[in-house]
Amino acid sequence: MSWAHPAGTHGKATGPRGRAARPFGRDEKEQRTVSAPPAPATGGGASAYGPDHPCDTAPPPGAHAGGDPAHAGAASTDATTAGADRAPAHPARPTAAPETGAGGGPARDREHPSAARSGRDAVALAPRARLLPALGAVYRAQLSRARVARIPLLFVATFQSVGIMILMRGVVDDASGARAVVAGSSVLVVAFVALNLLAQYFGQLRAAGGLDHYATLPVPPAAVVLGTAAAYASFTVPGTVVTAVVGCGLFQLPLAHLWVLVAVIPLAGAALSGLGAALGLLAPRPELATLLGQLGMSAALLLGVLPAGRMPEPILFVRDLLPSTYGVEAFVRAFGARPDWPAVGLDLAVCAAVGVVSLAAATWAYRRAAVR
Repeated sequence: MSWAHPAGTHGKATGPRGRAARPFGRDEKEQRTVSAPPAPATGGGASAYGPDHPCDTAPPPGAHAGGDPAHAGAASTDATTAGADRAPAHPARPTAAPETGAGGGPARDREHPSAARSGRDAVALAPRARLLPALGAVYRAQLSRARVARIPLLFVATFQSVGIMILMRGVVDDASGARAVVAGSSVLVVAFVALNLLAQYFGQLRAAGGLDHYATLPVPPAAVVLGTAAAYASFTVPGTVVTAVVGCGLFQLPLAHLWVLVAVIPLAGAALSGLGAALGLLAPRPELATLLGQLGMSAALLLGVLPAGRMPEPILFVRDLLPSTYGVEAFVRAFGARPDWPAVGLDLAVCAAVGVVSLAAATWAYRRAAVR
């Protein structure tokens, strides 16, 4: 069979149906390789793309031999343009490589979305409360709580001190002994509440897990100790004043210098409250905290109420170690006709220093108990 050139097609390759066959250039082959799908197999030699598809004709060998290079280039350009028109509108997306773990295998655990947040998206915590505002908040909370639970015990402490003075009225017959009894009985009210009851409170708070509640609050540990100690010391003011007035009436002592109680009550209360809080926080069991509080109150009773001139030397050494002793001595000096005010100020300064040390020890004991 011979291939002839129809009219007007001289120099161009034609197919069996008289159409000009486009040469298969390199660009068209690459474009068809990318965009054209593979032709499915059909029977009888028929083309699967239809009669007019460019792929249904095949150029004979040497169709471009001796042809016009210009025509061949134009045909190649047309074929490339046609192939570009047949390119898919949405090219296939590249397949991402699977994630691999540390050992080369697929990563099983994905990072939590919250871990991918930047530092600026993280919520900033509230600033820690300052000491004085936190101290005031704890003080008001403890005052409102203890106002209901501790008032009956305050009456007990007051009646106890008044009963001791009545008993000692028949034993003490000198002025120095009378001053010691009244001063010691008045400070005993502070010791009963600030030392005994506070030791029991912190012992029960630690055993019941109440320290965890305060540990979650944004308040300094010193505010918890100082606020609680101040609240308990505040309840001793009425009982101490009543005891001092009743004692002055029983032993015929002057009332002119009772204003010294304004300094004696808070300083002695701070010293005894710090000691009671430390005993309650360091005791491993609440029963032991109660026992230590009772022993401390008994020491304040025996060493504070009895006149110092009638005690042996070893007992006087133990008396000097008791924080309430210096408050008692300052109150005793104030009953004199001409009080030695520098000595009174020195006793109060020592009481204040002991209070600072005892409250610092209580704060350390609170931190130690809160983290366990």
